Amino acid sequence: MAITRWNPFIELEQLLDRYQRGSTLPDTAGKEIIKQSDWTPVVDISETPDEFLIKAELPGVNKEDIKINVHDGVLTIQGERHAESEEKDKKHHRIERFYGSFARSFSLPDNVDPHAIKAESKDGLLLLHLLKQEQPKPKTVEIQVQ
Repeated sequence: MAITRWNPFIELEQLLDRYQRGSTLPDTAGKEIIKQSDWTPVVDISETPDEFLIKAELPGVNKEDIKINVHDGVLTIQGERHAESEEKDKKHHRIERFYGSFARSFSLPDNVDPHAIKAESKDGLLLLHLLKQEQPKPKTVEIQVQ
């Protein structure tokens, strides 16, 4: 039998995660409805000798609805996933996907060239290639004492 150390902050993190992703609320008729709120796409960030790669999960988001910019060393990904239109003869039993606007921001390392960032959308993933640039090496300047 293994002893597991209890961490009270895990429950708090789970609660905050549910809040950020929206929460399921009971309807007065006993059905579940999703609270309308903004959502946050999940990302993976990896590094190679030549670049950083950010993979953001954006299923159902058109590339025309994504805006990416860099300002003062901060990369921002913004966009919106639109809800499907209501059809007269269609009845929804459960809606668990999140809709609405989203935004994620990341501080760029000093060795990333903001003018060489490339973005591509593929299979519900947004791939951002942040190319590295060589940092100028610090110079030593000798000062003569007079």
